[in-house]
Amino acid sequence: MPNIKSAIKRVKVSEKNRAQNITVKSSMRTAVKKAEAAIVNNDSEATAAFAAAASKLDKSAAKGLIHKNAAARKKSRMMKKLNANG
Repeated sequence: MPNIKSAIKRVKVSEKNRAQNITVKSSMRTAVKKAEAAIVNNDSEATAAFAAAASKLDKSAAKGLIHKNAAARKKSRMMKKLNANG
């Protein structure tokens, strides 16, 4: 543990941010898994699930949790599967 006051604060702030990032990343992964499951099962809610997952991916990329190209790649692959099952 640091002794300097500003370093102590940075540790606290970093831990708080880390906890928030974990929450957002987890919800993003859950949305992606739900969308992929809906697409595979040809559910009527597949397009809505895809839209929700795409939104979470974009927000995660905007916050810097994942790279913007990684988000684009995941959305592209999901859309391909969605259109194939069409």
